[in-house]
Amino acid sequence: MSKRAAVVVLDGVGIGAAPDAAAYGDVGSDTLGNLSRAVPGGFDLPHLRAAGLGNIAPLAGVQPVAAATGAWGLMEPKSAGKDSTTGHWEMAGVHLARPFPTYPRGFPAEVVAEFARRTGRGVIGNVVGSGTAIIDRYGEEHQRTGHWILYTSADSVFQLAAHEATISLSELYRGCEAARAMLVPPHDVSRVIARPFVGTPGAYTRTTHRRDFSIAPPAETLLDALAAAGVPRAGVGKVDDLFAGRNVVSRHFADNAEGLVAIRDWLDGGAGGFLFANLLDFDQQFGHRNDVPGFYGALRQFDAALPGLLSALREDDLLFITADHGNDPTTASTDHARECVPLLVAGPRVRPRDLGRRSTFSDVGATVAEWFGLDFRGWGTSFLAELVAA
Repeated sequence: MSKRAAVVVLDGVGIGAAPDAAAYGDVGSDTLGNLSRAVPGGFDLPHLRAAGLGNIAPLAGVQPVAAATGAWGLMEPKSAGKDSTTGHWEMAGVHLARPFPTYPRGFPAEVVAEFARRTGRGVIGNVVGSGTAIIDRYGEEHQRTGHWILYTSADSVFQLAAHEATISLSELYRGCEAARAMLVPPHDVSRVIARPFVGTPGAYTRTTHRRDFSIAPPAETLLDALAAAGVPRAGVGKVDDLFAGRNVVSRHFADNAEGLVAIRDWLDGGAGGFLFANLLDFDQQFGHRNDVPGFYGALRQFDAALPGLLSALREDDLLFITADHGNDPTTASTDHARECVPLLVAGPRVRPRDLGRRSTFSDVGATVAEWFGLDFRGWGTSFLAELVAA
């Protein structure tokens, strides 16, 4: 099969509050817009500008272009929620009627007790917090007692931190699997996350051995439809974790630089089919820490890599660049934001044009499905006819 498609998700790179942002406490969130105005002199992103980024919404330093190198648009979230699982599932054609549960005051005592019973270890923490602050706060006690460190955030996550010399990685992963099995409605959190760390008190650091254990999608996804049709599928980053490993295997990496290499390797390689990639640093390293310079630096890094990705595209390739939610580093919040997301599409056959304001992320999955000749559309509407010449 000669046709290929790649969806690259810039995790957390939203482009303005969604129409229902008030219901999520996110009025005023605008990750790209606010960030562009917080950077002295505005953005310097020449390759994203050429691709049409400034045509989507007003961004300081990124002016609209009359002759973009690809198509552009904006997508509104339709599913309930504002986390990575929800956003990626929506792109793949699945909508959620209710958001995943969150625990701003920690998990109920009965949930914690059942987890301790199933794993044979005690639990400390059970609070909301930043991962680095959590291990600084509880790491020494964890090493002394051998108890799990349990914490959560504004997202729907059950996070387990453990020192690799105190609890082995294999046991940590088994503990996460036990949690995943017990967290059923009404406590069906989106993800259970293994958060291993190393070091000594006052100098703990997280390792690259993180693993996410997601709940399985409740309906057919684009990945399922592609698999049924025999279309090869590959992932970069946490995509396989977000889909509970169903019909996709990912190449994991330590940072965006390695992720970009993995995407380029797939584009340069002989494999056909579909690539679903997630670049996490925008969200994990910078958005959650309100790190404006770091976030902008990650955008600059992607912008510098973009010409290489575009040059690797073949005649029958489509490259989609988008996001799964917002994470505005300029607001008081350190959590995800209910935002619209940018949509850029490139490829030799792509007609430069405005794809408009799409009513759901699912339009991406529907377009990919039509590109491969599938009947699947999920909850989306394909824009393929607008995108490429017949």
